[in-house]
Amino acid sequence: MELEKLYMQEFPGTRFRINLVREEAALEDGGGDLKPITNQEDAYRYLKAGLEDRDRETFVCLLLDARLVPLGVNLVAVGQLDQATIHSREVFKAAVLASASSIVLGHNHPSGDPSPSMVDREITVGLAHAGRILGIRVWDHIIIGRESYESLHSLCNSIWEKEKPKWPLS
Repeated sequence: MELEKLYMQEFPGTRFRINLVREEAALEDGGGDLKPITNQEDAYRYLKAGLEDRDRETFVCLLLDARLVPLGVNLVAVGQLDQATIHSREVFKAAVLASASSIVLGHNHPSGDPSPSMVDREITVGLAHAGRILGIRVWDHIIIGRESYESLHSLCNSIWEKEKPKWPLS
């Protein structure tokens, strides 16, 4: 760390250092041994508790290691009743900092209907493309409604173009 400080002092003006803050799960959260996320049903079960009953659209990024074990979830955006503003730099920031190998996108529809909108599809196309550039695979985009979900991976072959990732155990 000392060498880094010496190096950074060579540059004029404001210097930036990025640190990842890891918040450990409380014991009652079941933050112990996590199982790999190997299909859309696993992703839905993992994301459901945090998204299902939200009264505003909430977009998260589930960060996965190389074995598909969750590293954590990053809250990307909280929007309004029917939309949240999403940008690829905000989606992938935590994934890069956490050294995630891959991600699953997730958001809720407060209406209870998990059917994807055209905007949901367009955002997913853009994020899947950004993930390919960064070398971070986007496995799926799970939309959570009331007691149900939709997987854009299952619905939209065109989103993943030529290299649609196949869930390991789907």
